[in-house]
Amino acid sequence: MSTTIVLEAETRDALGKGASRRLRRLENKIPAIVYGSEKKPKLLHLCQHKVNKALESEAIYSSVFNLHVDGKTEQVILKDLQRHPYKPVILHMDFQRVSAKDVLVRMVPLHFINGEESEGHKLGGVVNHVMTQVEVRCEARYLPEFIEVDLIDLKLDDVLHMSQIKLPKNVHFAVDPSDIDHDHPVVGIHVSKAALSEEAEEAAEAAAAEAAQAEADAEESASKAAGHDQDDATPVDAE
Repeated sequence: MSTTIVLEAETRDALGKGASRRLRRLENKIPAIVYGSEKKPKLLHLCQHKVNKALESEAIYSSVFNLHVDGKTEQVILKDLQRHPYKPVILHMDFQRVSAKDVLVRMVPLHFINGEESEGHKLGGVVNHVMTQVEVRCEARYLPEFIEVDLIDLKLDDVLHMSQIKLPKNVHFAVDPSDIDHDHPVVGIHVSKAALSEEAEEAAEAAAAEAAQAEADAEESASKAAGHDQDDATPVDAE
């Protein structure tokens, strides 16, 4: 569980879309709400540029972090985030209060390591990521910021599935990967289509060059044979 991320918030009294628009437009604030843990929901607002800075860390999307509200600290997860369709502006945020023993189901990012050191990559393969995050279930205190996936043992044309990922202690997949229907591929190493195309093009060029050389050799042989026939011809004496 991460406590390195801290967001500062203040309570707000104004309700409605008009009040939220004024917050965003005039004060550069983000309307928000925090709820859960059998406490009453609380309306909040946060500073837009501080939130933008915090959102640069992927950990905020999957971790438990601290929310400071009017001098008090609550542990929360980011439950929902509404963005403007084309402006770099956050429209609204939802936070859910959690305790250390609350069981959470969250998407957690995958961090792939040793891809370039793997045998498959050294033989010309390219790492193809099928999944970049997985859904896990665990108590809030065990929620990881990310899950590390080591690719060092992957050979060319190998595919690593969910069941082969080593999860942190007390963390489980939200689905059972021992069920073949849920044991999805995560990452593989294959020769790229571009490399295959280049090889095919080189092979075609080599075949064309070989055919052209064979044709030239055949023409040269035919020319020499014609010359010998003319030399061997016996001239006819005129009477």
